Amino acid sequence: MLTIGKIAELSGLTTDAIRYYEKEGLIAPLQKSGAGYRLYNDDALRRLHFIRQAQQCGFSLAEIMQLLTLQHSDASCCSDVRKLAVEKKLQLETRIRDMQAMSSALDALITGCKVDAQPVDQCTILSALEGVPREKN
Repeated sequence: MLTIGKIAELSGLTTDAIRYYEKEGLIAPLQKSGAGYRLYNDDALRRLHFIRQAQQCGFSLAEIMQLLTLQHSDASCCSDVRKLAVEKKLQLETRIRDMQAMSSALDALITGCKVDAQPVDQCTILSALEGVPREKN
């Protein structure tokens, strides 16, 4: 049996993160010691690794719960999991496109700002963000 400190060390997570996952229903200690310490087994460690890997793929905790539910459901099949993965991939691609558009917009603002010594009230970036052209002196 592993204490929360030991399982945190082995999983690379903080004890606070593990407590949060427990609160969210993603993990549960197998039992508590007589002194009230949470005790976990190797299955809990595997689940924590699963959670970390899923988060690195962009899955939210709610989506991870869905994956875990599918994993333990006899009525589920691989195509159910694949569907969630495809949906997540499409969401990520949309976010990437949105962030690329934001980056391009910032590039345009930065390129349009030619004079570093201008007072802030004549800043072309601020005026572009306000949508009001600044007077040039």
